[in-house]
Amino acid sequence: MAGKMTGLFLQFVLACAAILSVLANTNAQVQNANTVRPLLWQPGMTRSQVGEINVFRRFATASREKMVEFYRDALGLKPLSAEALGGNAMIRYPLGHSEIKLFPVAQGAEMRTMPFEKVIGIRLLTLFYPDEASVTARFKEHGYPAPKFQRRDDTRATGALVQDPDGQWYELVALPGESREALDRFEVGITVSDLEQSRAFYRDFLGLPESKPVRSELLGITKYSYRHGDMTLSIWATGKDLPKDTNTAGLQYITWDVEGVDKIAKARNARIDRPLSAPGSPRTIWLFDPDGITNYFAQFKENNNQR
Repeated sequence: MAGKMTGLFLQFVLACAAILSVLANTNAQVQNANTVRPLLWQPGMTRSQVGEINVFRRFATASREKMVEFYRDALGLKPLSAEALGGNAMIRYPLGHSEIKLFPVAQGAEMRTMPFEKVIGIRLLTLFYPDEASVTARFKEHGYPAPKFQRRDDTRATGALVQDPDGQWYELVALPGESREALDRFEVGITVSDLEQSRAFYRDFLGLPESKPVRSELLGITKYSYRHGDMTLSIWATGKDLPKDTNTAGLQYITWDVEGVDKIAKARNARIDRPLSAPGSPRTIWLFDPDGITNYFAQFKENNNQR
């Protein structure tokens, strides 16, 4: 009799676990349906020719030649041809399946050269390398000051802060022994005014998974990170009343359903900068994050029929 009761109890426990699992999956699907993430590039989809989540930075046109040299010789990045899909005056640097895009403009914003933690906006791009020595040698060979690497966090990684010829900030991180895949990516660092509002935007509206906060000894800040594919967004707050530079840089998300993004944005009362454009390639909608940083979504003709 005791054995029969034990068996029935076990069946009851398993049935409860199955019901809870179904409810959890249902809740996750409902939550997922209210975020943009399912409409971004996913594993198994045909790779886009224009990146997945890209960052764009504007720089002063007068710096173009020096910028090209610095990115090629010091940072070791290779640009796409100007004839590539989506190309024009901008310079496109693919890293993994996303891109850093540089746009020349008549005059850059003066605040871009200020310490990255002293201004609100997209302030820092992080690149990853297999060792310090090769980076240092490349900088020295081409006449740039050698990066000063130091402990980055509680891992074995080291990092150095440098500025490009336009004065914009980069963090160079050495990760000895890591795979090519682990290095072929980048991180976008954003100084925000209200950490909770920004966390809600990138976590709850965009639907990007949030990592535990990490303290960076090199940067002197604690950051929250959100990764999708080969690109990581990191945010931190160092003061509510800092000056803003939200025009120098922004984020571009490649989507296969820009109308879906528009519906979610309206349902979630997101701040719309430029409404859904007329059908064409690309078709876009431009949004603001809580600080007015551009987050725009583009659907190119090649991105159609990805469901």
